[in-house]
Amino acid sequence: MDPSQVTIPPLKDLTIENITENTVLINSQCPDPRLRYVLERLVSHMHDFARETRLSTKEWMTGLQFLTEVGKTCTDVRQEFILLSDILGLSLLVDAIDHPKPAGSTEGTVLGPFHTHDPPTIAAGDSISQDPAGEPLLVICTVRDTSGQALEGVKIDIWETDSTGHYDVQYADRQGPDGRCVMTSDAQGNFWFKAIKPVPYPIPHDGPVGKLLRALRRHPYRPSHMHFMFEKEGFDHLITALYLRGDPYESSDAVFGVKSSLVVDLGTVGEGEGDRRIRERYGVRPGMAVLKHDFVLVTEMEARELRERNSVSALEMLGKKVRLVDGLPVPDVD
Repeated sequence: MDPSQVTIPPLKDLTIENITENTVLINSQCPDPRLRYVLERLVSHMHDFARETRLSTKEWMTGLQFLTEVGKTCTDVRQEFILLSDILGLSLLVDAIDHPKPAGSTEGTVLGPFHTHDPPTIAAGDSISQDPAGEPLLVICTVRDTSGQALEGVKIDIWETDSTGHYDVQYADRQGPDGRCVMTSDAQGNFWFKAIKPVPYPIPHDGPVGKLLRALRRHPYRPSHMHFMFEKEGFDHLITALYLRGDPYESSDAVFGVKSSLVVDLGTVGEGEGDRRIRERYGVRPGMAVLKHDFVLVTEMEARELRERNSVSALEMLGKKVRLVDGLPVPDVD
């Protein structure tokens, strides 16, 4: 930028006490009110953190070097920054703020670092796993809106690990997608497929995030779960997962993804007359594990209105007067 074309506020003699207001002042020329507000809060909190902890130069450099290593660890199939955000609880917090859910709808959770964009599209009843060692699992689901109406044509992205707790992308000799698929709900909002029973597994802990976990005396394990992502025009994007009840890591998930409404029990296909319809319709044998779940999506309008109400209420509780710009809060200076 040409300095002659902008007005730069004069900086004061900079000290520990006034560096924050000076930084905010020089950033205040930004014409975007949301970016200006986000940077003002980011700078204020970072500076307060440094003052409150009396951050040393050595610690600051250690932090910068750690973030550098996080960046170097990222690849096309491994996102170490997402992993860092996950283990600090930030991913879940941002999702909960940006995708609020009214009572009765399906809650969201973390995306995780192993979603890919190359899953095969399958038909109802197909299997998503090629792992012969996995325990067979029948998954039967519905997807509806908050009024109970079935939703047809919802794109559902599904992924899980193999029986050893590894995603396909964690194998150096990966030949193609496995343990993942995309499918579409039918006219009754149904979708069903065959998979394997999820198992607990550790998140990647051979990199800088793993070193941080060890320094914090935290384990890297996630409880048994299966990921689901729902997309349909007019509906709020939902990223969620289902967790198996009773898993040893159910209450200590390394990435804070477990919510009580997402914890499910598995059933079993019985031999009696009551389960004959299931056996015949889904082509399964007695003894097979079954996961049944009803998902409920919210519309974009429902989510937007709830997000805006929550934003205004939360910031008012912090003593801030705000207005909304494109649905996001900025200071109300009028």
